[in-house]
Amino acid sequence: MAQRSDQVMVSSPEGPQIRVPSVWIPRICLHSIVLTGLLLPSIYESFLSTLWTALSGSSLYRFSGFETLETVLCYIIIEPFYTYKFGRNPNLRIDVRGSKWKGSGSERPKIPKMRRPSKRMGEMFIYIAPLLAMDLTMIKKFAGVPVADIRRSGGYPLPLANASAGDISSSFLLPTIHNFTLESPLQLTRALPTEVPSSRRLLLELIISFFIYDALFFFIHIAFHRIKFLAKIHMPHHTHTEMHPQVTNKLSVAERLSLVLLANFALNIIGSHVLTRSAFVPVFVYLLVEVHSGLDSEWSYDKLIPFGWGAGSRVHAVHHRTGDGAFAPFFTWWDRGLEWMDLRREIKSQ
Repeated sequence: MAQRSDQVMVSSPEGPQIRVPSVWIPRICLHSIVLTGLLLPSIYESFLSTLWTALSGSSLYRFSGFETLETVLCYIIIEPFYTYKFGRNPNLRIDVRGSKWKGSGSERPKIPKMRRPSKRMGEMFIYIAPLLAMDLTMIKKFAGVPVADIRRSGGYPLPLANASAGDISSSFLLPTIHNFTLESPLQLTRALPTEVPSSRRLLLELIISFFIYDALFFFIHIAFHRIKFLAKIHMPHHTHTEMHPQVTNKLSVAERLSLVLLANFALNIIGSHVLTRSAFVPVFVYLLVEVHSGLDSEWSYDKLIPFGWGAGSRVHAVHHRTGDGAFAPFFTWWDRGLEWMDLRREIKSQ
């Protein structure tokens, strides 16, 4: 039978040839969306206007804990999908390749010990509790929102005419506790901007925020490996027999909070629109699960991004095995810079 033009054949010493879908189709689709969104934002103007009108008028979307709920929802959809794929596709499992299993015969390699969803409710509570506590006690501050709206959402009275905003700053760098009263016992709503963002703004903010997050986490991750007391906190994340999707959330409370706070900082420091934040969450969760999946997936993001900029699951699996290198979670340029500096240091010392 003739080979389909949208597929390629891959062979390896570990097993027989595997038919792998070509990455060119999703790559062209992804690049087309990004380029048209950046260069021709008018194409998406009507869609974004309708979307933002619907979202900003929704009481659920205005709930202060919406982003926490969105993150959890994305995780409980994406991670089980990868877990199912992990169990069904031993030929894609990175740590299995090169082992005694050769990909032939009917016997599958053993699946590492993983917990059923019903056994992970405590894990979910531990993740949600500190985030919801912050959501319900601290005022949300977003770019493009007037201080008066921020005050109102936080239960503070509006200042008198021609008076300053008082003790409320619109800067996210100056956190403000909710004004707890009988009328407003918790921070239940968040004030949203009225401006509809363009596709160009959304894409640029997404790209820049992931660039900033990747850089910040690179340095934090190095600290978690090279500072002794932090290394003890981080060590459980590396204690597994084989890399698999559930390793994604095998983190201490401190590490989970660092992920969320760094992501928030990366978004807030550039004044991201709230809709950018909503788009950031599913992409962020997908990338976290993808790099920890232990799978060399056919259309993984590192195969769609050009010039080898994407780190991906294969690179991160090496990091988990060795405990060194590949400190940046999503991209490769920071680690390439670190390797270059280490090489120069070795050359000078000779």
